[in-house]
Amino acid sequence: MTLKLNPFHTPKPLRSRQSQPQMYQRVTILDLSSQRLSGSISPHTGNLSFIRKLLLQNNSFNDEIPPQIGQLRRLRILGLHNNSLIGKIPKNISGCLDLVILSLGNNRLIGEIPGDLGSLLKLRRLNLYANNLAGSVPSSIGNLSLLEILYLTQNNLGGSIPQVLGCLPNLHLIGIGFNSLSGTIPSSLLNLSSLILFDVAHNQIQGTLPAGIGLKLPDLEFFSVTENQLEGPIPPSISNYTKLDVLQIGSNKFFGKVPSLENLFKLSCFQIFGNQLGSGKPEDLSFLCSLTNSTNLEYVSIGKNKFAFYATKNQISGELPKEIRNIVNLEVLFMNLNHLSGVIPSNFANLQNLRILQVSHNNLRGIIPSFLGNLTKLIELHMGGNNFHGQIPSHLSNCQSLYLLDLSNNNLSGAIPQQLIDLSSSAIIMDLSCNHLTGVLPIKVGNLRNLNVLDISNNLLVGEIPSSLGYCIALTSLRMGGNFFHGSIPQSIISLGGIEELDLSRNNLSGQIPEFLAIFRSLKLLNLSYNKFEGMLPCEGVFKNATATSIVGNNELCGGLQEFHLPNYISKSFKSTKINIIIFFAFVIPGVLGMALHVAIIYLHWVKKNVNVPNSDFVHHSHWHISYETLLKATGGFSSTNLIGVGRFGSVYKGIVEDIGMVVAVKVLRLNRPSALNSFIVECEASKNMRHRNILKILTVCSYSDHRGPYLKALIYEYMKNGSLKCWLHPCTTSSHGNGLSKKLNFIQRINIAIDVASALNYLHHQCHVPIVHCDLKPSNILLDANMVAYVGDFGLAKFLNTINNQRSSTVKGTIGYIPPEYAMGCNASREGDVYSYGILLLEIFTGLSPTDHTFRDNLTLHNFVAEALPNRVLEITDIFFI
Repeated sequence: MTLKLNPFHTPKPLRSRQSQPQMYQRVTILDLSSQRLSGSISPHTGNLSFIRKLLLQNNSFNDEIPPQIGQLRRLRILGLHNNSLIGKIPKNISGCLDLVILSLGNNRLIGEIPGDLGSLLKLRRLNLYANNLAGSVPSSIGNLSLLEILYLTQNNLGGSIPQVLGCLPNLHLIGIGFNSLSGTIPSSLLNLSSLILFDVAHNQIQGTLPAGIGLKLPDLEFFSVTENQLEGPIPPSISNYTKLDVLQIGSNKFFGKVPSLENLFKLSCFQIFGNQLGSGKPEDLSFLCSLTNSTNLEYVSIGKNKFAFYATKNQISGELPKEIRNIVNLEVLFMNLNHLSGVIPSNFANLQNLRILQVSHNNLRGIIPSFLGNLTKLIELHMGGNNFHGQIPSHLSNCQSLYLLDLSNNNLSGAIPQQLIDLSSSAIIMDLSCNHLTGVLPIKVGNLRNLNVLDISNNLLVGEIPSSLGYCIALTSLRMGGNFFHGSIPQSIISLGGIEELDLSRNNLSGQIPEFLAIFRSLKLLNLSYNKFEGMLPCEGVFKNATATSIVGNNELCGGLQEFHLPNYISKSFKSTKINIIIFFAFVIPGVLGMALHVAIIYLHWVKKNVNVPNSDFVHHSHWHISYETLLKATGGFSSTNLIGVGRFGSVYKGIVEDIGMVVAVKVLRLNRPSALNSFIVECEASKNMRHRNILKILTVCSYSDHRGPYLKALIYEYMKNGSLKCWLHPCTTSSHGNGLSKKLNFIQRINIAIDVASALNYLHHQCHVPIVHCDLKPSNILLDANMVAYVGDFGLAKFLNTINNQRSSTVKGTIGYIPPEYAMGCNASREGDVYSYGILLLEIFTGLSPTDHTFRDNLTLHNFVAEALPNRVLEITDIFFI
């Protein structure tokens, strides 16, 4: 009898023996996989003596594996992977002599791998990956002559690889990477003609690769020895792996010449970075010509060797190899920081799939070829630090996905092409600094709605600063120093509320320094030196920090901090706009909750506006690439000590990427959860279409797969030092963000957070090219940086308004307490639904009460609770202290 249970089903009571004939039915299959179950696995499973398949994978079972499972003599398949099981692997599992598949991967098991598993002579698959198992790999596994798959990756195993593994004639897959194994690779293992996948990456394995390695493994598709201590030359026979898809031998001590790879027709990933290959001569790169037969090639990493692609920071000289034109599927080419000379070869126009081209900091010359405009898939173009001359080609405007353009530190001249400013659909970073550009900054610069960094410093530009710059609301860095701009700073710059760096130095600007610069909370660096500014210097905001503000060379300024050494000037006390706002809220709006209501009214006023400002499509592709190995190291192997929080579709970890010294937040999707993959896709798609100072930035993504399919998908965000708003309103004790915060938000902070969230919603609803509805606005999705600036995050349930059909939804999306009532009746997601959630959020911010608090029952809601308290008991229900 096959039994697939529904955990929510209540069985009917059994009839008495007198009313029902006696029947003997035996449970042979118990499948409870992916049912969101938790708790312990019942020891009574040991009573299912006739069971052949026990499938409990993809749940949240914890506690130990009950040893009673060892009593199941007929058991053939045991699936417990993707749970949270702890303790040791019961030794008596070896009593299940009929076992064919034993899968315990992705749990928290400890101890050693029982040597008794070697008695399971029928075993074909042994999966123990991603646990905390220690000790050595038992040599008794060599007894399992039928074994096809051995997967022990991501444990703490030590010792050497047992020689007897080379005696397993049916072994197709061996994965023992990410452990602490040492010694050499048994030669017998590399003679197994049945091998398809061989992965021993990230260990401390020594020795060399056998010269005849390519003669023994005819079916090999995946070969990885990355991050070990192997040395010697790369055997030329490796070219015989005609079925090879992935070849990874990076971060070892290989030396000598890279052999021809002309027979690797199916190769898609080639990685030899971080070795001692080559001799610094041009002929070192001859192997690249042999790769032209690999028409599936997508990823090449050859950097940090002695040749010079990911050929960054080598010593390559000469011209760019024309043979690269034959790698028609090439997507990424890194050849920056070398000694290349000559011009960009015209046959580079063949690279129609190229997405990232980095040739910066070389000695390249000539004009920037216009055919680059035909590479329409380009998302990054790095050409800075060369000797290019002539004008910027207007054809670059054809690259409508281009979001990073670096032409800095060249000899370019002429005006900035108007067409270049038409890259409004994608441009995020534009660096044209240190050239000889002339003319004015085009007024159309305001179309660059998603522009994050604009650097046009050290050119010969003239005219006034265009007021249209105020439309570039995503700007965090604006550098215009070292030109001939004149006039005053336009009032429209007040819209750049997320600006962090503003450099207007060494121009001919005049007038008073605008007081609104003092209320920019995010502004960290301000350089107004060597202009003709006059009048009183503000004393608030960035002007409080003499090391972050430079105003030298403005002889008509006065006042300010003593550190600026300006003459005194008596005038009315400076009152920042921020203080005026506080006074307005404190005295004009009656009561603190009235203030919250006023904020909501301001937002609703935004909602009702006809926002007809064109905002083009934003296609976001991350320019920072991060590997699974780097993520693993950054998070301490996704250690629980780095766990920030757990959500519906995944867990979030704090990570430190040592290579760049950056702290990040890593959201790892639980791919076994229903809709988790869809959530990942939605969040990535949403990220392509938005850019705002109050929306949490996705820095990059990591998608790791093996031969079985997706293994890990992760989103990497900016790390928010002050955690989530939830942990400030309701102190968290389980998050490394919160640590049981005892501090409370003050009045001003709550106002600022409310305004920040409203600003983000207004952008999502009306300023995105494709309007977005968040669908899950709540305190845990509001993150706070070191300056208590609020960011809206987690767009896994977001909806695009232009793709929502007219059919009603059968499932409620969102979180109980914040979902608008109409969603429960199947209505489509809408802007109004987000506004409802925002209203609940406002009440929670100013009362400190959650809408799901135990106080609210029997038809009492947070909304009703507040309404009944108005206007007489406002102060009783507020959660605010004043400063």
